[in-house]
Amino acid sequence: MKVRRAAELCSLIIENVKKIYVGEEVTLKKILACALANGHILFEDYPGLGKTLLVKTFSKLIGCKFRRIQFTPDLLPADIIGTKVWKYRTGEFVLMKGPIFTNILLADEINRAPPKTQSALLEAMEERQVSIEGETYRLEAPFIVLATQNPIELEGTYPLPEAQMDRFMMRLSIGYVKRFEDESEILKRRIKWKKDDPTIDLKPIIDNRTFVKLQRVVEEDVYIDDSIIDYISQIVWKTREHPKVEVGSSPRGGLALLKLSRAMALIEGRDFVVPDDVKAFAREALSHRIILKMEFVLEGETQEGVIDEILRNVKPPIEVG
Repeated sequence: MKVRRAAELCSLIIENVKKIYVGEEVTLKKILACALANGHILFEDYPGLGKTLLVKTFSKLIGCKFRRIQFTPDLLPADIIGTKVWKYRTGEFVLMKGPIFTNILLADEINRAPPKTQSALLEAMEERQVSIEGETYRLEAPFIVLATQNPIELEGTYPLPEAQMDRFMMRLSIGYVKRFEDESEILKRRIKWKKDDPTIDLKPIIDNRTFVKLQRVVEEDVYIDDSIIDYISQIVWKTREHPKVEVGSSPRGGLALLKLSRAMALIEGRDFVVPDDVKAFAREALSHRIILKMEFVLEGETQEGVIDEILRNVKPPIEVG
């Protein structure tokens, strides 16, 4: 598959998502870019903004299997990855696969499950495999986790371990619609659909194998110059030197920026990365990977604000190539 054809398919996916979901196009592009980069997304947003609808729409359009897990305090690791069950008639243990055996997994309110249960996702998110009673099982490609958590309701929740936060390629906030007309459009579409879930009738644009090919185009056919790589490295390095930061971004943050910028270049129809592709994802890829010093947190400083400050101070390359 060539870059031009891949970009056309990306554009087609975005246009069809917009027929269902009302929201900013740049947000849809960022979600698609993360999926093309084979990354996971943490949605930190208020309830009722259409996150589940958005994820189901994307899943249907790219021909991927979709499963949803409602995280609760009594959820066990085996409820996610599965377990082996003894079958009396056959005299052997049989694997009962959990909902993690899918392409797109929606982990709803992930911070409502205890750390032991959350850790069941660590191996799957990093290595695309799960271990059940000493045996390893590969997950079908693509495998992408999209998790949600409420940023304001903290009662009865468990903070996500830093190791798990670092495995999310980006943290994204959809937010409310920006215009009054969009609010009305949501209601008009609901009347037109005559049902709460319009994804039931959606037909795939591509299949999951074609989507894997799109991911391969990002990896193999999108050029990134050494000057852009140095630009990414400087941004990540500055998060560790910033006076307001206790713990800076891990190297995985730089890898996330690298992959996301290449994916965005493809979506925009280019076979090369420009500095704006990097800037577009700096907040989403790095803010959840840094920990601010407590005195600055109490003063109202935010992780996103620190990333914005770093972007202003690190000069992008003027010429590429």
